Amino acid sequence: MSFSVSAAAKSEILVDTHGSKKVVTLNRPKALNALNLEMVREFYPKLQAWNSSSDVDLVILKGSGDKAFCAGGDVLAVVRSFKDSESGKECTMHKDFFREEYILNHLIGTLNKQYVCLIDGIVMGGGCGLSVNGRFRVATEKTMLAMPETALGLFPDVGGSYFLSRLKGNLGMYLALTGYRLLGADAFHAGLATHFVESSELAKLEKELVNIKDVTENSVDEVIRSFEPKKIPEFSLSKNLAQIRDSFKAKSVEEILASLEKDGSDWAKKQAATLGKMSPTSLKVTHRQITEGSKMSYAKIFTMEYRLTQRFLADKDFHEGCRAILVDKDRKPKWNPATLADVKDSVVDNYFSPLPNNSDLKL
Repeated sequence: MSFSVSAAAKSEILVDTHGSKKVVTLNRPKALNALNLEMVREFYPKLQAWNSSSDVDLVILKGSGDKAFCAGGDVLAVVRSFKDSESGKECTMHKDFFREEYILNHLIGTLNKQYVCLIDGIVMGGGCGLSVNGRFRVATEKTMLAMPETALGLFPDVGGSYFLSRLKGNLGMYLALTGYRLLGADAFHAGLATHFVESSELAKLEKELVNIKDVTENSVDEVIRSFEPKKIPEFSLSKNLAQIRDSFKAKSVEEILASLEKDGSDWAKKQAATLGKMSPTSLKVTHRQITEGSKMSYAKIFTMEYRLTQRFLADKDFHEGCRAILVDKDRKPKWNPATLADVKDSVVDNYFSPLPNNSDLKL
């Protein structure tokens, strides 16, 4: 028996119940299902209730429309809130959004129910937080997965400190610093998706999943695997994995650039040029974030990431990146400081220090 419990057609989180299974749809197709605070506040209590309910054993998450799973978080609203608070208005959304989003991400990563994300289309930033933290992530040929935050003067958050730092061969450091776009099966080969299925098969897959009688990790895995094609497309980075492993193991961004220069190949030159466009502050903070994250517990990384969000908001580059990429769209940010050499270690240290007034996020 199937019925919809989504109260209003305009709701941005739709829920369909199929017995003990919940199918959740992110419903902002015109905004590429970008995650806002209202959606976080609607989804979190539902997921929390399902997690403690014996009546629910499987949650499936997907995006509305045919373009995106979730194209990220609503960063412009965050920036507006911060600026309003600086001008004396009572605004806390810039604190609330990241805090509550990370609490949701942490719940997804520690969920005791089976959790399947159908990551068809665009998956960036906050979309990775909703999916990659979970147990099953099904990519398709339409998937475009990226963590492009260094181009925005920010850092790859939503648990990226944990899941990127644990990818093989320094691939996570590469993805974090360059924002490289993983297309189609790339997400599977990189380790950010657990399965690859053709987009045309997703409706059938969803139907099979909600018809599973005995839901276990193995039974869900078996059903998804039964839909995988016999031949999965090759990894677009396969020829460069050794270069990524060798260059991105360096202990600083400057050393990574030196290694790329020593490499001298066209690929290496392209990576150096890409890094040259990113916020120098973001690059240095992100390098340390991924390095530290590789040694931290899952809960602790969200404390670190929340500190970083508030420090980026209080600095210049995040605002400039939003202006250049999202508002004016001239794609010509003027970073301050403008070079890696001008980003002082003491500034980077401060980004990672505890927040004042006992305002750290503790999970």
